[in-house]
Amino acid sequence: MGLWGRVDETVWTVAGRAVQLVEWERTHRFCGRCATPTEPATGERARRCPACGLLAFPRLAPAIIVLIERDDGCALLARGRTFPIPMYSCLAGFVEPGETLEQAVHREVAEEVGLQIDGVRYWASQPWPFPHSLMLGFNARYAGGDLVVDENEIVDAQWYRPDALPPIPPAMSIARRLIDDWVRRSCE
Repeated sequence: MGLWGRVDETVWTVAGRAVQLVEWERTHRFCGRCATPTEPATGERARRCPACGLLAFPRLAPAIIVLIERDDGCALLARGRTFPIPMYSCLAGFVEPGETLEQAVHREVAEEVGLQIDGVRYWASQPWPFPHSLMLGFNARYAGGDLVVDENEIVDAQWYRPDALPPIPPAMSIARRLIDDWVRRSCE
């Protein structure tokens, strides 16, 4: 995480991939089924158990990130409790087993700030190596409810105009790209 915002996107992407692959190698030295030491699989990025044949491939944990817009031109930004620096960003969270991406967007928004949304649409994605995620970005429209912040995850959440933003993430993040896209569209 120490490189985030301090190196260009190419270096960040390569470093992120390296971190993910090294961590996967470290945590898959033994078979998850029978505990036998694994070996590199021939011709694949996988580890194979010589005893039971189980193949282990690098896994990604899908996570959603969403920018919510209101009809008055404001967007919701929140300050997460775990952010290392005081900045505001889009709401985000991991996809749970059995959920669609859209269901995860609705659930995370309801859990973190108590709002209802509609018009959820996919925007773009970004590899996010901490901890082996793929961030899937969405836009959504505010549909109702009052802000009720989950204090376990969020320090503060507010509606912001494009010309009065708080500190936001660096340009290389999908969060910043979502915010920049909204600002651009608001000025058209």
